[in-house]
Amino acid sequence: MSKINVTLGIDIGGTNTVLGLVTKEGECIKKSCIPTNAMDTAEDLFKRIFAEFEVLLPAADGNYNLVGIGIGAPNANYYSGCVENPPNLNWGTVNIIELVKKFKDVPTALTNDANAAALGELKFGVARGMKNFIEMTLGTGLGSGIVVDGKLLYGHDGFAGEIGHTIAVRDGRKCGCGRKGCLEAYVSAGGIKRTVFELLVQSSDRSVLRDISYNELTSKKIYEAAVNGDKIANTAFKVTGKYLGESLADSVAHLSPEAIVLFGGLSQAGDLLLDSVKKNLENSLLNIFKGKVKILVSGLPEGDAAVLGSGALIWHELNNQ
Repeated sequence: MSKINVTLGIDIGGTNTVLGLVTKEGECIKKSCIPTNAMDTAEDLFKRIFAEFEVLLPAADGNYNLVGIGIGAPNANYYSGCVENPPNLNWGTVNIIELVKKFKDVPTALTNDANAAALGELKFGVARGMKNFIEMTLGTGLGSGIVVDGKLLYGHDGFAGEIGHTIAVRDGRKCGCGRKGCLEAYVSAGGIKRTVFELLVQSSDRSVLRDISYNELTSKKIYEAAVNGDKIANTAFKVTGKYLGESLADSVAHLSPEAIVLFGGLSQAGDLLLDSVKKNLENSLLNIFKGKVKILVSGLPEGDAAVLGSGALIWHELNNQ
């Protein structure tokens, strides 16, 4: 019986790293998740990734052959193969392609984690058939992948599409990148936490969130409070949606996308976030764009989009060799 070829898709996030075995048809045969441990080195992470892979491949219960590795990571440069000073990881600049060769000598490709998610959406999700859309990854940070004319947009240096680090509030909150007022500082798991604590200071409204310390507060707890009618939590989602919707209006003016696809933890809040995003986007759009841009939630299971995209990235590379 001949072996079935698979790629290893790796999605590196600020909190967790997900890896999965991906077929050419876009099936994620087996998937696993490990903590990224953001303060540790890149080499430490990849040691743990490949230790997990050695468990993952036999656990897939099939006769599979690894033909390549696709990686999505923050501040990843497709052209150089390096991750350069990622804001949520203590890495500095690391040549990931060279690092992977220490563990597996197979074709390897690297891109921004949000670009990988966009590619997964294009091939297997709600963006199938679209040629122009933006994928927004709402997690520990805020990433974006831009597809123009059916192709990922990299720009001349490989770093195009950093919508999360456009300025939402001039001289606003300090961002993990070191600047002030970035959209990521307002629209991310950390951003909504900061919004909650600002609202708690500004308001005397009762809230179950008053009993939770900053370190213990999570976006999931904020969501659960909002579902139960907590006024502070509901307002936090509205404020988060306002920042995102207003900022995306600028992206629409630049790119005229058919759709904006939201992926990641915060997007799972559904209408708590989406209603505010849609309202504020539409109110902020230039008239020629009004009513033309769809706001969609990823069509792939949470955690799969970036893994499938990373796998699709290396399949694309292999097909063009």
